[in-house]
Parts: sequence; structure tokens; C-alpha cells
Amino acid sequence: MQFKSVQDFLNHVQNELNANRLVLPTLPDVALKVRAAVNKEDSSAADLADIIVTDASLSTRLIQVANSPLYRGVHPINNIQMAVSRLGNKIVGTLITSLVMQQMFTPSNKMLEEHFRKTWEQSINVSSISRALTAFAPHLNRDEAMLAGLIHQIGKLPIFMLVEKIPEFRDSPSRMAKLLEKAHPAIGKLIMDTWNFPEELKLVASEYVNFQYDSGPKADYVDIVQVAFLQSIAGTDHPASRVDCSTVPSFAKLGLATDIEILEIEGVSDEIELARSMLS
Repeated sequence: MQFKSVQDFLNHVQNELNANRLVLPTLPDVALKVRAAVNKEDSSAADLADIIVTDASLSTRLIQVANSPLYRGVHPINNIQMAVSRLGNKIVGTLITSLVMQQMFTPSNKMLEEHFRKTWEQSINVSSISRALTAFAPHLNRDEAMLAGLIHQIGKLPIFMLVEKIPEFRDSPSRMAKLLEKAHPAIGKLIMDTWNFPEELKLVASEYVNFQYDSGPKADYVDIVQVAFLQSIAGTDHPASRVDCSTVPSFAKLGLATDIEILEIEGVSDEIELARSMLS
């Protein structure tokens, strides 16, 4: 099988979906139930705890996070309901999504495993910066911004699944890297159209690399993730690191100079490191 362009690969993805040979990633039942409960205003900590306690690994991780430096209180947390009460519904929803996303893909070879590791590390980095950037957009929720950062490259997951059977990508790190960067936004849109996520988050996976994106005068989650992404790759050899940030509307909407280093802003680096440690 030979692909002459990214569009050829995207056509292949659509054909595989139509023939039911490829299933887009879906959130496990526990994550769907948690997100549904989080989106209900009258859900209590007990309601969420009853769902989460059915999954031992998720329960353990939530308790660890509740006792982390970012959320640690006077008294240690030792049960799920206390953890949910301390963290709040929004952050619990984000953390559950984060944890199940890590479990969605188990690569079969070292090259794919390395690509997945780098993708996940990038997602955590962008997520942590996105959370900190809400300080410049107080109308946005910092936990939703963190979730937006986590899912910005979700379109790469089906690519990992498909290329295990396509030697021209599986056995070529350079071709694989190019395919991941060029194809994942379109596939991310397919996934977001099927996941029950808030409308304001659905555009993130496909639009964060549209550097002329402008939805209006106020920054939205695409703007947040876009700036976080460009900050995360600054000084690297990533193709997007050559983007002229002065032409990117997202910086102006956040009131940020395009030559600014987010980590140099007082207090921001500590916030980013704390969030990163929570997600890692």
C-alpha cells in the first residue's frame, strides 16, 4: 500500500471507518459516566465517587492527586469522596479523561511507543501551560483549559493504530513523524464530533494549528491551546516553531506580547510545574 499524499491517507482512514475496520477511540464507560455527572450541575461528590470507585486504578490516582502539592490540604485524603470534594467536579472530569487516554493505546513496537510517549509528553506540557494561561483570560475555566490541552493531539491515536499495519510508515520514523503532524487535526475533528465534549472544546483538536484562527474579540480555548502549543515548541525544530507569532491573533486576544516567554512571567512557571506533576 502506497500513499502519495496526506489526503490519500485520510481517504484510507475514511474507507476503513466506512468498512468498520477502524473504530475511532471512545472513552471507556467509567469516563463517560464521570463526564455526564460532571456536566450535571446537581451532581454531588458522592455521586462521582460512586462511579469512580468501580475502577481501582483511577481511584488510586485521584487520591494521589488530591494529596499532591497542588491540592494538598491540612488533612490527608484517604477516600474517593474526600478526593472529589477537595479537587472539584471539573478537575476530576479532566483527570479521569487524562488517565483513560493514557490507557487507550498500547504500541506493539519501540518506534510507535516512542512516538506515543512524545505525543503524551507534549499533551501534558501544552495542557499545563494552557491551565496557567487562563490567568490572562479569566472568563475561561482553567480546568477546561487543561482538558483542552490534553485532547489537542487526540487525532494521533487512530494513526498509531492504523500504521501498525502499514510498513511504509511503521518502519520509517521520518515519514511517521510527518504523517502525524499533517494528518492528526483532520482525524481529531472526527473524534471530537463523536465524543460528548462541550462545544467550546470540540474545535481545539482541529483548529489549534490554524494560526489565522479568530472566533471573535474574546479568547476561547482554541486561542489558549494555540499559544500554549507555540510556547511549548519555541526553540525546537518543530515546523510550526517558524510561525511568525506577530501574525497569530490568539496572542493579542490574551494580551500577550509575541516575544514573551511564558515561563518568565512571575508565578506562571510554578503553576505549570505543579499542573505537569499532577498529570504525569
